[in-house]
Amino acid sequence: MAGRFLSLFGPLSRFLPEISSPTRKVSFNEKLFWTAMALIIYLVMSEISLFNVGGGGWELENLRIIFASSRGTLMELGIGPIVTGGIILQLLIGSNIINADLGNPEDRALFTAATKVFSIVLTCVQASAYLIGGVYGSLNLVTSIIVFAQLLVAGVVLMLLDEMVQKGWGIGSGISLFILAGVAQTIMWSSFGPYTMGDGKSYGAFIALGQAILGGQPLVNAFFRYDSSTGALTNLPAMLGLITTVVVFVIVIYMEGVRVELPISHANYRGFRGKYPIKLLYVSNLPVIFASALFANVYVIAQLISSHFGTNNFWVNLFGTFGGTDGATLTGGLAYYVTAPGSIAQVSADPVRALVFVGIMVTFCIIFSLTWLEVGGLGPGTVAKQLVDSGMQVPGFRRSSKSIEMILKRYIPVVTILGGAIVGLIAAVSGFFGVFGTGTGILLAVGILYQYYQLLVQEQVAEMYPAFGRVLG
Repeated sequence: MAGRFLSLFGPLSRFLPEISSPTRKVSFNEKLFWTAMALIIYLVMSEISLFNVGGGGWELENLRIIFASSRGTLMELGIGPIVTGGIILQLLIGSNIINADLGNPEDRALFTAATKVFSIVLTCVQASAYLIGGVYGSLNLVTSIIVFAQLLVAGVVLMLLDEMVQKGWGIGSGISLFILAGVAQTIMWSSFGPYTMGDGKSYGAFIALGQAILGGQPLVNAFFRYDSSTGALTNLPAMLGLITTVVVFVIVIYMEGVRVELPISHANYRGFRGKYPIKLLYVSNLPVIFASALFANVYVIAQLISSHFGTNNFWVNLFGTFGGTDGATLTGGLAYYVTAPGSIAQVSADPVRALVFVGIMVTFCIIFSLTWLEVGGLGPGTVAKQLVDSGMQVPGFRRSSKSIEMILKRYIPVVTILGGAIVGLIAAVSGFFGVFGTGTGILLAVGILYQYYQLLVQEQVAEMYPAFGRVLG
């Protein structure tokens, strides 16, 4: 039964918007249709600008990739409130601060209601922070209320789209779908963006390559984009970034397949033997998501207190100092060192910052990996108990959770640390070479594509062979 905390959300659940679960079998083609509709609605909202707001928003590329947000549009907050609300509740339940059995339908319903309430509250809080912090400049009261209402309604619509997909009308998860769409959109625009920049150069890397070839320029100009007036390296998409993107894709796909396979057998069926895979990326991409979200929040806090308290305060400057013509360019403080240099030009200008950032990112990814190991129920003790409860054992060892736990302890902590260090290193270093969609985005995209591949195969098998569909659930 649910604990007292989750029970508080029971009465509220009657007032929350909800998508009903299908009462009939939804065909594969129909699931594809509703998945595509959810994606189209998300993309349309990503193109609709907020009322009376020009560009607005902070340039937080890593956070925008993770939260599938779009600057100055209805998707300014993206899936941030939904993901943050879910993570907070998962951490509270995983650490036993809140008592709940998510296998129980009643507890699961209360958890879903609590997640919705948290998402709506966090949407209101983040929208208010953006308005109070002056992200969109100085807005009058009426405009502020309209923008707040737009962000709130967009957040609720996005929450319902995700619920629709997850409840069986679509395929997979709406959150994963929106993240993948954002990464793909960024990669496409970085590769083929046709619009012209202020110095007359095109944005897309392939178009810049064509201009360099047709204009008789050295090909190096397509691999390293220089400012025509100053001759300095710019952050515009270049062929070097495209090559890095492909390399990172290949590396992450390879890492996804690296695993240690532990032989297991069924205690009651001696002929049944199998393997329990322990992946190198054991906790997946969660550590880099947590680390990137933490660093982005440091940037947001630094921007907020700097805009309110000025730059003549030691504690304000400790969080971050800002300069440049727009007063929004990071120049120092904690936020400066936890924000990734976005190009080789920035790395060469301050290599110490790059090294410190890599060290901090890798360290926090390892810390979050080890933390999630226990909070997420992935520790050796929990996995050993699950195997024993399902009737499995390791051949040659006694059928007890203690003996299996001892074996798992040889592998799980090691791959957890290695996996956390690897995803942190990939996410940090790939950004130095201008990878399209950021290193974090590529990590997420590969994992999501792999999940969708498995889901699509499962859906097709269930459609063709109904008997298998009942076995697959």
